[in-house]
Amino acid sequence: MKIALGNDHAAVELKQYLAEKITEAGHEVIDLGVNSTDSVDYPVYGAAAAREVAEGRADRAVLICGSGVGIGISANKVPGIRCVICSEPYSAEMSRRHNDANALAIGARVVGFDLAWMIVDTWLTAEFEGGRHERRVNLIKDLDAGQSE
Repeated sequence: MKIALGNDHAAVELKQYLAEKITEAGHEVIDLGVNSTDSVDYPVYGAAAAREVAEGRADRAVLICGSGVGIGISANKVPGIRCVICSEPYSAEMSRRHNDANALAIGARVVGFDLAWMIVDTWLTAEFEGGRHERRVNLIKDLDAGQSE
């Protein structure tokens, strides 16, 4: 898979670690984040990585800021993105199995390196179950398109 990475200044070290682990796992990394701890605006980098997925240049996105919240909210503003903000593996797995999440946001100030990799690895390997969940994901897609029930 092609994985777009987006990060801000709070997540430089964790991004570099995860980029290496994702590559070792056999995936291609598209690095759209920063490599400096100089303050930047996380919405720019969350949206850039999310657009890579929404426009088909990447299969999924991994986004990292201090808490994971701001960059995740920003990614979710890009049509077609279903970003989960996650700090443990169970929710990461369920976001793939039930919600077909195509972006994952984590907080560099919330989780350590080993836990971050456990979350990312779980999320990358979990598959969407479809079935009743597909109907619900389609309802989310309708909301994204401005339609509602």
